[in-house]
Amino acid sequence: MSDIIKNKLFEVESEFRVRFSEVDSMRVVWHGNYLKYLEDGREAFGSKYGLGYMDFFNNGMVTPLVSIECNYKRPLYYGDTGIITTRYIDTDAAKLVFEYTIYNKETKEILSTAKSIQVFLNADRELLLTFPEFFLNWKRKMGIIL
Repeated sequence: MSDIIKNKLFEVESEFRVRFSEVDSMRVVWHGNYLKYLEDGREAFGSKYGLGYMDFFNNGMVTPLVSIECNYKRPLYYGDTGIITTRYIDTDAAKLVFEYTIYNKETKEILSTAKSIQVFLNADRELLLTFPEFFLNWKRKMGIIL
């Protein structure tokens, strides 16, 4: 990891309101919906930093999820407003790593922490073992690598 990235944090915060369709009969967010919140966080990150899903697609890549870890600490309820912080974690391996913190906007309590890993596949769905050139260019543009 470069010294540059150690001193620069790549993160974005996005807000969401818990909808009725996302909760169970006890008004608690069903655990599977947290994956949607993580997706929203990744999309917000892409919008802020110019690294959206279509950027990958337009460069002949897809980035499927291969691992998600989600730790539930406190529940979200119907009508709550949550904030998701999405952080890019630089790695030397050819993958995308994000860490997340979801907290209650009103109480500021941490509700969940998570981590996701995505890999790079080319147009033939073959796993890439090195970063694609366009992603290296993005890392240069962001000052992550020289």
